[in-house]
Amino acid sequence: MLRSTAGRLGWVLATIVLISACSGTATPGGATSTPGASKTARIGSFDRPIIFAFTPSQDVARITASGNAMASALATATGLKFKVTIPTSYAAQIEAMCAGQADLAAIAPLQMTLLLDKSCGTPILAALRKDDTGALATTYKSQILVRSDSGITDLNGLKGKKFAFVDPISASGYLFPTLLIKNKTGQDPKTFFGSTIFAGGHDKAALAVYQGTVDGAASFIDVRTSAGMPADIMAKTKVIDTAGPIPNDGVAVAKSIPQDIVDQITTALIAYCGAAPGQATCLSLFSWNGLQKVTSDFYNPVRDAAKLAGIDVAAEAAKTPAPPPPTPSPSPTKAP
Repeated sequence: MLRSTAGRLGWVLATIVLISACSGTATPGGATSTPGASKTARIGSFDRPIIFAFTPSQDVARITASGNAMASALATATGLKFKVTIPTSYAAQIEAMCAGQADLAAIAPLQMTLLLDKSCGTPILAALRKDDTGALATTYKSQILVRSDSGITDLNGLKGKKFAFVDPISASGYLFPTLLIKNKTGQDPKTFFGSTIFAGGHDKAALAVYQGTVDGAASFIDVRTSAGMPADIMAKTKVIDTAGPIPNDGVAVAKSIPQDIVDQITTALIAYCGAAPGQATCLSLFSWNGLQKVTSDFYNPVRDAAKLAGIDVAAEAAKTPAPPPPTPSPSPTKAP
């Protein structure tokens, strides 16, 4: 009888131990103030997933799908838990990092300088993209788009016209185009253009030109080749000028993340974007052809450009307007 009771008791105790081990809630360290998280749960556990925030630079549904695919692959590679979030604006993403509501972020270059200035995080990786020769590069360029039938051939043709920027803290969608306009026209965009808007995304800025709602727009090169764009957008729009080079966007971590976890994430992300099937996802996400390690100094040229352009990044972030309601995308048509 005692042997039978002891056997049952042993099975009960073993079951309790097994359940506790699988819950992930008893692992000490790495606690943060993320809402709803267990105070004792280690970051990366089931009860305290790593919040991975992605810049809303293009179609949110597509970024969400690609972001979730990346997070799933990172979870498999590291054994850590991840949760994807898409903030409402570039500025909101930095505020989330500073408020402890995001731990890991894929962010734009000018955002990176704001993150560093606020001491909320640090860059760990920069994107690699193929340049005109097909070689991998750590920089990219901005472009100025107009409609092909507009008769506009250079920046001067946009004087007094309606123009679309992307976001007040977008490097290729605002900062470098602003510097370009100042250098070539001697005027600030506020006085050079008749009116300006912030489209809220690179794809939206290009579509605004395509649809004729603005006369010109700034975006990264070349947003028109992104998935979901109209088939004839290359024919109906044209590039009249470029700006750059600009240090590529990349990935940053909050300062509260333990170094061993940072190392795991860094290694896993480089491997994911460097080989199939992750290569396709990284390309779809932000046109990344790979990732490489960087330090904070990598983004100094962006900070220098902001000073030359007379842009106070923190002030621009503070007054970031809500993006306009989404414009229905035109049905794709065959290029003539």
